[in-house]
Amino acid sequence: MAKYLLKRLLQGIFSVMIVVAIVMIMIYSLLDRNLIFANDSVFSHQSNNSKETYKYAKWEEYGYLDYVPYADYLLELVKKGEIDEETRKAAVGIGRTAEADSDIVKEYVAKYTEYYESQGYKVRRMDAVMLSGKKVADGGKQQLFAYKDIPLLKRLGTYFAGLFEIDNINTVEEDIGDRGLTFTLYDPVYGGEKFSPAIIGNGTKHKYLLYFNSKFPYIHQNIVTINLGTSYTVNKGIDVFTTMTQSQGSYVKSTVTYPTGLVEESADDLHTATYSVGSRETSLIYQERFTDDYTNVGIVKSGLSKMGYSFSIGICAVIMSYLLGIPIGILMARKKDKLVDKIGTVYIVFIIAVPSLAYIFLFKAIGGNLGLPTTFDMESTSKLMFILPIVSLALPSIANLMKWMRRYMIDQMNSDYVKFARSGGLTEGEIFTKHILKNAAIPIVHGIPGGVLGALTGAIITERVYVVPGAGNLLTTAINQYDNGVIVGVTLFYALLTVISIILGDILMAMVDPRISFSTKDR
Repeated sequence: MAKYLLKRLLQGIFSVMIVVAIVMIMIYSLLDRNLIFANDSVFSHQSNNSKETYKYAKWEEYGYLDYVPYADYLLELVKKGEIDEETRKAAVGIGRTAEADSDIVKEYVAKYTEYYESQGYKVRRMDAVMLSGKKVADGGKQQLFAYKDIPLLKRLGTYFAGLFEIDNINTVEEDIGDRGLTFTLYDPVYGGEKFSPAIIGNGTKHKYLLYFNSKFPYIHQNIVTINLGTSYTVNKGIDVFTTMTQSQGSYVKSTVTYPTGLVEESADDLHTATYSVGSRETSLIYQERFTDDYTNVGIVKSGLSKMGYSFSIGICAVIMSYLLGIPIGILMARKKDKLVDKIGTVYIVFIIAVPSLAYIFLFKAIGGNLGLPTTFDMESTSKLMFILPIVSLALPSIANLMKWMRRYMIDQMNSDYVKFARSGGLTEGEIFTKHILKNAAIPIVHGIPGGVLGALTGAIITERVYVVPGAGNLLTTAINQYDNGVIVGVTLFYALLTVISIILGDILMAMVDPRISFSTKDR
């Protein structure tokens, strides 16, 4: 079993990498990269050479290519100590045309061109755009830069290498004093009065590496951070995983004890504090509250995260589906061609034949007439707003389970072993419970992990119709806004869940039926 699971896991990881590679090829090679500027108001106000350099800078930000302006090259030489600041200032001012360059500019432009072309870059120089005489047109200043498309293998390697970030006491590069970890039984966040173990770092990115609170799952860590990819437009500058897991809604204030001893009503979550270089020097507010530069804190909010709302609705729909779909499917099989079977068949055909959007709106209208909330409100404490999304999401799953359970049951009821069992003197009840139901349930059981884990991804149509602030529409929103980081990150997340659900389904099948073995035996 262990050998099989390891093999399936390795195959799954390889499959996930292939899927991510295909998505990257589609995004970065097959789609027109100019599409990212469709809704970019800054781009539309650029002109001439400035517009062109803005495009390359944005393409680098979105991960299409590596872009190196000539001025950045000179700054890098200063950092390496190869030239001094005076030389940089003398060499940075390229002429309006190549012929107008000074001798020192020509020397360093030649070095710049030779170096980057040897690295596979293309060097592009754009002469100044003149209006008339000596006047430069708007955005027409001369430009010099090098660029190179990022190869797929390098992009894949960089992405997977940065997937997990392990915090340590050397993460902060600035002089931060004594670096190290402190273990305390009385968390300063609670004024040092409440028993709450925590590990606090100095030199780490996060102030709190491990802590406890009253929020599920009660123990939290910042030692390992998952980086699925940074968003460019959907939630600009925020990682996809953080976008899916951070809480939403209105601020929730509580009594907060800051490191300086200041106590006030605030929504600041001190457990999320991260290092922000020089922040205390530039802010009197930070000086009043914090004793170091761990000042960048999150906010406590009243609602769940995107994933939280999706999972809450999804898991309830899964439970409802199995509680209704399995018994009804069994009943349809046992009452084959009777009234119950015919009614169930009509429902199955209805769900299959009618577009999902149509029956979701139908049940939304029916629910609205019954007085149930038809749109989601994060500020509301009523649980009634969950009912219609849950029911709408469960409807197709119930029909699917009814259909397959009925089929598997009828197949088993017509099997030869059932006839032999009857001739052996077993009662219909014993045959049903010990043989028919058990064998028919095996393929159904395999889909349970997929249903549970799939609840994390949300439901695109259902969440849009009921305005649920879940994870379901994250991918479609990212595609519409050409947010490459989110597209790749969500794809990886979905692919991983699929692999895990298949492996868990195999394990569950083996637990239900001992005859199923994934180990190879020598003959």
